[in-house]
Parts: sequence; C-alpha cells; structure tokens
Amino acid sequence: MEKIDIKSFNEAELLEFMTALGQPKFRTAQLFKWLQQGVEDFDEMTNLPKALRETLKEQCYIANVSIVKKLVSKIDGTVKYVYELFDGERIESVVMKYEHGYTVCISTQVGCRMGCSFCASGLDGLFRNLTPSEMLAQITKAQQDNGIRISNVVMMGMGEPLDNFLNSVKFLQLVSNDNGLNIGLRHISLSTSGVVSKIKELKEYNFPITLSISLHAPNDEIRSSMMKVNKKWGVDELLAACKEYQDVTTRRISFEYALIENVNDSDACADELAKKLRGIMCHVNLIPANPVKENSFKKPDMNKIIRFKERLIKNGINATVRRTLGADIDASCGQLRRKVKEGMCSENLQ
Repeated sequence: MEKIDIKSFNEAELLEFMTALGQPKFRTAQLFKWLQQGVEDFDEMTNLPKALRETLKEQCYIANVSIVKKLVSKIDGTVKYVYELFDGERIESVVMKYEHGYTVCISTQVGCRMGCSFCASGLDGLFRNLTPSEMLAQITKAQQDNGIRISNVVMMGMGEPLDNFLNSVKFLQLVSNDNGLNIGLRHISLSTSGVVSKIKELKEYNFPITLSISLHAPNDEIRSSMMKVNKKWGVDELLAACKEYQDVTTRRISFEYALIENVNDSDACADELAKKLRGIMCHVNLIPANPVKENSFKKPDMNKIIRFKERLIKNGINATVRRTLGADIDASCGQLRRKVKEGMCSENLQ
C-alpha cells in the first residue's frame, strides 16, 4: 500500500481521514499541530494514543528534509542549505536575517523547466514538483536548526511556483493556518517568471501575498533572449495580467530586474521600463546579476546600477537596489546544489 502524505492534508482533509479511523475530532487538532510544527516521527506525538500512532505509521509518512550541506556567510550570517528529500533529490533554501526578523527563501520544485539563461536552477531541467509538505519542511527544519522563528517566506528558490500551481496554493493555505505555522500571507512573496495563465488563476484566490514578477527586460526582444517563457507570453500580455491581478487583490506588485552589463542596463531600457510600468502600483527590485559559470553575464558597475535606479525614480517608478546577502556562500538559487552534485563544495561548511 502506498503511504499517505499526511502533512499535506489541510484540516478538513485530516478530519475526514481521522473520522474514518474512528477518532474523535479533538485528535485531528492535536495531530495537525504536531505535523505543522515539524515533528518528524509519529512516536514524538506523545499526547496521541500508542495504538493510533502505530496506525498512522502503517498508513502514512511525514515528509521531511535532511541537511546535506550548510553554509554560513561570514559577512552577514546568511545561512544556505542543501536539503535532501525522501527520494534522494536535493533542493536549496536560504535563511536571511533582516531588522524585521528572519526570512526564508524556499524551493517549490526540484530543478526548473523555465530555462532562464541567467539562472542556475534550471540548467539541468525539471525533475519533479515539491509537495506542500516538502515546502513546509524547509521552513520547520530551518527554524529547528537555527533556534529561530521564521516570520517571512519568499517562494523564490529553485523552481517556478506557478508551474506547481495546486501544490503552491495548498502550501499558502497551510503555512498561514492559525493552527499551523501561522505566517501571515502578507508576509509571503511568490515569484514567477511570468506564467500568465496561472497569474490569472491565482487572482481568483485573492491571497494578500506579494506577487513578484521576474521581468528583467522592458521589451520582447531582450526578454525572449533571456527567458523562454516570454516566447509564449510577451511583456505586454504579462503586464496586462499583472494589472488584472492588481485590480482584484489591490496589492502592490514587485518586479524583479536583474541588471546585466550591456544587455538590459541602458538608459533606453530604464526609460522604456518606466513607460511600460505606468499605471501599475509597483516596486522595481534591481538585482546586480549573479555570475553563473555556464554563461558570460556580468553585473554592471555600481555607478551604472545607481544611474538606472535614479532614472526609474525620475520617471515616477519606485525602485531600489537589492541588498546583497550571502555573497560568499553562493546564496543564489541553484549554485550550491550544482557544486554539491559535482563534488566541488568544501569551503565554509558546517
């Protein structure tokens, strides 16, 4: 018998399952709390009867992650993990400390099929989707390992969350549950490369999350050369979907823009970008491009980055330059996993 991924159950599903086992309703609440807290073994659930624990062990499994590699930045304390899943696949997560608390960047897939040329996550393609429980496990493991409480989540690690749509939606519902980790949806960002059909579907849920669009170019010519997704949904169609999304949710949209030297960093690009974004309540997050050995992209010098930012602001667009965290530990998604896979990683390990 194939075992049940019980940690991915919401409360209604768990109640139905427990009722079928002849259990009283209060047992569902107890079990749900244990699962959401990150308990990894049914025997640790000490307020559940032993007979129930044995039944759960026979029929269910608890999705967990184990730490394969852990890197801690000597610069700012950023912590990067390579986690191993039950089937031996590996993913990455990053824990970052800010003045307002701790943020974790989680993965939603093993690998990625979007094929963005500046990103290391998709270089080997997509292996499989993560379950809601595997997304939750990244948070609880980071909390347990660091002795902290995570207050913010960014779904910006390996994978395209909207390419794993239903699991990502269920994760959002579980992680924000009052009886679970209780991380408010306003403290969660979901990053997408621009899967327009799913942005339109996501707006129907009206989650008060921050939708973050990996835009990286002001027009189709540049964006299509960097991002395969743009060949299906161009810049104008994507921005129209963002406007529709905002009309429903009233939430400000964040646009991620990786500045690449002599590709998308010109004054003309800044002016065109500002023009395209007018009418959308938004913020542009400028990211100096991270070098990936598989391509020749370079980040512009800081003077050019600041000039690009100021040009956007002059044109009425709110923009900032992302603070660089974990620069000494390959904190960008996909880089560390590949190094571990290739047996190249040895420095700063704990």
